[in-house]
Amino acid sequence: MITPIYGYGEPVLRKVGEEITPDYPNLKEVIANMYDTMYNAYGVGLAAPQVGLAIRLFVVDTEPFSDNDELSKEEQQLLKGFKKTFINAKMIKEEGEEWSFNEGCLSIPDVREDVFRKEKITIEYFDEDFNKKTEVYDGLIARVIQHEYDHIEGILFTDRISTLKKTLIKKKLQNIMDGKAFPDYRMKFANKKGR
Repeated sequence: MITPIYGYGEPVLRKVGEEITPDYPNLKEVIANMYDTMYNAYGVGLAAPQVGLAIRLFVVDTEPFSDNDELSKEEQQLLKGFKKTFINAKMIKEEGEEWSFNEGCLSIPDVREDVFRKEKITIEYFDEDFNKKTEVYDGLIARVIQHEYDHIEGILFTDRISTLKKTLIKKKLQNIMDGKAFPDYRMKFANKKGR
């Protein structure tokens, strides 16, 4: 089921997510709905706070990035097959050079900015069957995970840009809060009832 995506300014996007247990109500359904919602909005990742749930859960499917001809064939293959659910994720390590990539977010439509992040991560999490895993990722996969991980920590990508850039996008962010953003997917806006 496709659910509305919560827009910039919604308080849930600023909450640090709570850990959940395997008996979290309707967990399989919540995860399935998140994938449906993400695909409907043409996203590569979606975190629970973006659908109004302040829990430590996010989903990732990097396949849309796999047709980028600037990437090596090897990275394209990795991106094509990378679809995972992360529960109670904990970032163990971020290392390597910082690199810039133009990021966007389904909760902040029509805003894209260059964000610097470390190139390699080690993350511990549970999959949808509550098997514990510790894995290492780099490149675009690491970046998508870092972006979604920020969401369960109450951090948005706009928090990681310069003060000047924040000033330049201030009006766009206010418009999102006021419901004056019109992406082709359903959203819930902080200062507007319904849609």
